[in-house]
Parts: sequence; structure tokens; C-alpha cells
Amino acid sequence: MEKITLSEQEVINALCLFHAKFRNVEPQAVEVELMYDDASGFTAEAYVNGQMDFYNTVNFITAIRLYIDEQLNRDSISARIVLDLHDDEGIIANIEW
Repeated sequence: MEKITLSEQEVINALCLFHAKFRNVEPQAVEVELMYDDASGFTAEAYVNGQMDFYNTVNFITAIRLYIDEQLNRDSISARIVLDLHDDEGIIANIEW
């Protein structure tokens, strides 16, 4: 099995790309804040022109799958994606094929 890890910045980039498609704007126009708590799990807030949209863990995985397809040119459907809160690296995504 092949394994890769997406850094926190790559996770942010994935959410920016996903949200940009959703809002029909350039990814550079999107600001993302990642969060984690025991009750809600992994969440994010994405901002465009002062308007905020909330993303839950399922949205994270969907955004990462799009990133895998479009940026890494890999098959995201067969990928196993696990989000992790790392003490030094922040929120990362471990991916296995």
C-alpha cells in the first residue's frame, strides 16, 4: 500500500479549492480556518467576501478527494483518508491506497 500525508497547508488548499468551486470564485479569494473539538470533530469555516460557510468532517473528506483527483492526479475513490490532529503539524490527512 502506498501512503502519503497532506500537511495542514495542503488540507487548507484542498478546502480553498473546494469552496472556490462551490462559490464560483478564485481559490485565492477564499480564507479557511481549521478547527477541531471532541464534540464536533474536524470543522472549518470558509470565508469569501465576508460571507462564512461551515464545513464538517464529511466536507473535509470530500474536499480532499477533489484535491487528490485534480491536484495529485490520483484516484480518490480508492483512497482511505484519515484526518488527524498532530501536536506539531496541526490538522493533517493520512491517505492510503
